[in-house]
Amino acid sequence: MTNKQKHCYTVDEYSLIGEMKMQEIHTTELAEKLSNDETLAVIDVREDDEVARGMIPNAKHIKLGELPEHLTELDDQTDYYIICRSGGRSSRAAQYLLAKGYQAINVDGGMLAWNGETVVPS
Repeated sequence: MTNKQKHCYTVDEYSLIGEMKMQEIHTTELAEKLSNDETLAVIDVREDDEVARGMIPNAKHIKLGELPEHLTELDDQTDYYIICRSGGRSSRAAQYLLAKGYQAINVDGGMLAWNGETVVPS
């Protein structure tokens, strides 16, 4: 079976395939886009306890391990900015989404490098 055929890979397996060229953006660039009132789709792939400490306003929270279950909620014509704590999990998530035909950009540095506004989800 080739990678092009239907096969159920986990998010971690996709990070090992490495076929897709992933785009990255630093948190400062993302913050600048948001401060210029650009409408962006941000997905936070951290765990619940991490998100409880604060997340980017209007970001969608989908834990990395649950990403495959939420693909039907995503639009393949939208650019998704993927963020986590430091950039590792978001990189794997972005690679996974790219392999599935979605547009994904990894946010390098993650929330550790984020200096913009945060909100605590209710």
